[in-house]
Amino acid sequence: MITLSAPDPVGLVALALTGRIAMVGVGLVFVSAAIAKLRHRALLPGVIANYRLLPEALVAPAATVLPGAELGLGLWLLSGALVAPAAALTIALLALFAWAMAVNLRRGRGHIDCGCGHAALRQPLAWPLVLRNLGLAALLLPALAGLPAPAGTWPLAWAGGAVLFLLFQLFNAIVALAGSPLAAARR
Repeated sequence: MITLSAPDPVGLVALALTGRIAMVGVGLVFVSAAIAKLRHRALLPGVIANYRLLPEALVAPAATVLPGAELGLGLWLLSGALVAPAAALTIALLALFAWAMAVNLRRGRGHIDCGCGHAALRQPLAWPLVLRNLGLAALLLPALAGLPAPAGTWPLAWAGGAVLFLLFQLFNAIVALAGSPLAAARR
C-alpha cells in the first residue's frame, strides 16, 4: 500500500531559496549585460546581424528592444515579484540565446562575437557559452514553482546570487581568454 505524505517543508524551503538565489544571480547578469549593450549600442546591430538569423529589416528593431528586455527582466528577477512568470520569460530568452549560438557554431561560425555585453574581452562563440546559458536557465527552474520565499531568506538569496554572478563573470573571463589569440599562440 502506498501512502502519501505531506510535502517535505525543508525541501520546499531549499527549493524556494535555490530559486531566489538563481533569480538574484541571473537578474544581476541580465542587468549587467543590458548596461553593457546600452553603453555600446552602436555596435549591437552589427553583432546581431553577424548571427545571420534575422532578416535585415528586423536587426535594428531587435537591437533596440534587446537591451530594454534584458534590463526589464533583470530588474523583475531582482524584485522578487511574480516569480514564476519572470523565471519563465528569462528561461525562454536564455534558451533563445543558446539556440542562436548553437546554430552558428554548427554553421562553423564560431569566430563571431557572442554579444554577451563584455566589451573588454571579446567573446567568440563557443560551446561552453551555449552550456552556460542552458545552465543559467536550469538554475531558474526551481523559481517556476512560485514558492514563497521563507521569511528572512532574502539576505541569503542576495549573497548567493552575488556569488553566482561573480562565478558567471569568472567563467566568461576564462572562456574568453581560452579563445584569445594569446591562448592560441601558447598551444
